[in-house]
Amino acid sequence: MDSINEIWMAVLNYMKPQVSETAYRMWLQDLILKNLDGKCAVVECNNQMKYNIVSEQYKEPLEAAFEEVIGFHVTVEITTRDNTPKEEVKPKDTHLLPTEQPGDIHTFDTFIEGYSNKFAYRAAMAVAKYGPSGLGKTHLLNAIWHEIQDNFPEKRILYVKAESFGNEFVIALQRHTTDDFHDKYRKNIDVLLVDDIQFLAGKESITEEFFHTFSALKDAGKQVVITSDRVPKDIPMITDRLKTRFESGLLADINPPEFETRCAVIKRKAEMLDFDIPQEVVEYIAKNVKNNIRHLESVTKKLQAMQNLFNQKPTIAGAQTVIKDIIEDSQPLPVTIQRVVDEVSRVTGISEEEIYSTKQQAAVTHARKITFYVIREVTGMSYVAIGKEFKKDHSTIMYNVNSIEKAMKKDSRLARQVNDIVNNINQHKDNQ
Repeated sequence: MDSINEIWMAVLNYMKPQVSETAYRMWLQDLILKNLDGKCAVVECNNQMKYNIVSEQYKEPLEAAFEEVIGFHVTVEITTRDNTPKEEVKPKDTHLLPTEQPGDIHTFDTFIEGYSNKFAYRAAMAVAKYGPSGLGKTHLLNAIWHEIQDNFPEKRILYVKAESFGNEFVIALQRHTTDDFHDKYRKNIDVLLVDDIQFLAGKESITEEFFHTFSALKDAGKQVVITSDRVPKDIPMITDRLKTRFESGLLADINPPEFETRCAVIKRKAEMLDFDIPQEVVEYIAKNVKNNIRHLESVTKKLQAMQNLFNQKPTIAGAQTVIKDIIEDSQPLPVTIQRVVDEVSRVTGISEEEIYSTKQQAAVTHARKITFYVIREVTGMSYVAIGKEFKKDHSTIMYNVNSIEKAMKKDSRLARQVNDIVNNINQHKDNQ
């Protein structure tokens, strides 16, 4: 096996069965082996995101694969195309190039279709979408870009954020290059994709320019796709005629994802990260992060980072901590196991360590039973999920919860104590 290409194909073939199909396609399949000597293998990624993922997760596995294929260890050096030295070339017709490059992972294959986004998804597949931030509008817009590139490579596509469109227009005015600007946005493209059009609100001269750009493209039979965080009629401080232009097209709303779609988003993100996450943790995250897909993905990525950096397997307790760090202030934070343990410890005088321990002293087991009951009461967690957090069988949790329930019916003092704990926790939640 002398050829560098043959060695690289053997390395990829070695890696393929060791990762999920999605992870292989997303992160490894398009890597390029740029150089290989007796000590170092230089592997090139085509963008910064892929560089970050490959450097963090696949460097050591690639080194092991090389050693398996060539029989000795080499250090794998990950580079990006941007960092690879290039000969100086005369700049190409830069006004024909996309202002921004859509993310490689944002394709129709990686978008999770559900009831909440079905119409927008199908509209995007057919090729204006609107919906609050974090629900997937940019993902669909990027997917349109990739789909057209794959199926109609001769088509000239321009993807731009509305804010960048405005900035470019201002610069063109200052430099007296509006003719070039018009060529870029009106003459030299077949499809214009504009993200977050609401950023043009209140910018009179820029919205006027965009109106004429939109009209020129539509009159020429070109395709324009726009995203916004609200319906056109609710975008403030843009002209009625521009709103009318927007409303003349197909409007597709994207709503917050339902529970099943949220679960699917988490699972897909975990698969892309080559990360195993238990079903009960998936469901806990999906039940408590309801309005934003980016937050679902962020929680999943942070749980994976905790596993990689601290060898912490994903648990509901871990998910609770991560959600508290990430979730937006407008959505109530879920009650965490830690919060319950802290409150029970404060009221009973039994330490957190003792509650988690296997000690069988009466006072400790009593506090532990109260903890299980309160967790069940304020979080709705299943007996199985609670058992996993405390390393106990679900039947043990069920027995302890039932035991406290029976005791509370006979002991009014105990009932008041437990109800006070529950009320304190719920009050704390409401005041967050």
